[in-house]
Amino acid sequence: MKTATMPSLRVDPALREAAEAVLHEGESLSSFMEQSLRDEVARRQLQREFLARGLASRAEARKTGEYFEADAVHAELRGMLVKARKAKR
Repeated sequence: MKTATMPSLRVDPALREAAEAVLHEGESLSSFMEQSLRDEVARRQLQREFLARGLASRAEARKTGEYFEADAVHAELRGMLVKARKAKR
């Protein structure tokens, strides 16, 4: 597989120093930047999917007229969290 290059990145010297200061042992600035880019791409993909699910849910609620009270949803989520925490122990 061929690799591609990213455009060079000009940053404030203080940002470069801050980035270099947090590198793990043996980690290069390039690998840190690549991982940061991968992490942000993944985060934005998850965010896009989350928003799409929310919009689809809203459309379904409008179509069916079936809505849920926030307090009921929060109570159910709290119950799920308690159950997950107990299972983890």
